[in-house]
Amino acid sequence: MDLGIKGKTAIVCASSKGLGRACALSLAQEGVNIIINGRTRAALDQTRDELIKLAPSGVGIESVCADITTAEGRKALLEACPNPDILVNNAGGPPPGNFRDWDQQDWQSALNNNMLTPISLIKATVDGMAEKGFGRIVNITSAAVKAPIASLGLSNGARAGLTGFIAGLSREVAADGVTVNNLLPGIFATDRLPSVMKYVATSTGKTIEQASEMRRLSVPVKRFGDPMEFGQLCAFLCSRQAAYITAQNIVIDGGAYPGTL
Repeated sequence: MDLGIKGKTAIVCASSKGLGRACALSLAQEGVNIIINGRTRAALDQTRDELIKLAPSGVGIESVCADITTAEGRKALLEACPNPDILVNNAGGPPPGNFRDWDQQDWQSALNNNMLTPISLIKATVDGMAEKGFGRIVNITSAAVKAPIASLGLSNGARAGLTGFIAGLSREVAADGVTVNNLLPGIFATDRLPSVMKYVATSTGKTIEQASEMRRLSVPVKRFGDPMEFGQLCAFLCSRQAAYITAQNIVIDGGAYPGTL
């Protein structure tokens, strides 16, 4: 299927690894020019080189090494691409833990990284999309928005705040050809997985291997997600064909979410 976005330009945040990288690669393979972002130069350069090899000829791949959770980092990213057609918001989630151990700074950091930063980038780009009559904004959040996990309370709270904001914004800009959706991943085989499994192991008295196997078996498809499955869904949401999909919270978790809605 031709997604109809060849020649468009996308900012993909936190895309040197994991789900962000998969989104960048999937979009690049559709002929979208990509600005990737990360905080570590070596990882960012490696991903840029991989995308250049895997993308069709003529697709532009640029990288911006910056921390987008800071004003300076966002400025650098937007200077490289002030008027994107596509924005994929992504930032690493806060660590698991017990809410009794979190102080005000822990909450401020979670809110800044997973709520206020994406809102700032949307604010800087959405009107330009509306003027062009085309825009796609995809926010990578978490399945915990719909099925909160106690140990991920910082993430639950911050991402739920972003979800509420998006519910209003998405309808405001829908008639301008701009769609805004949230992608809610379950557990994927990314570099974040070991840290989560380590916390589960410590809190349950199991080994990391036992905790990982227990978590894998809890997923109805009996495996962790492949990041490229996530990236390809992101690319579809950015397509011409997805123009009638907006204001949605789309769970991709192998069937783990137990609800009907």
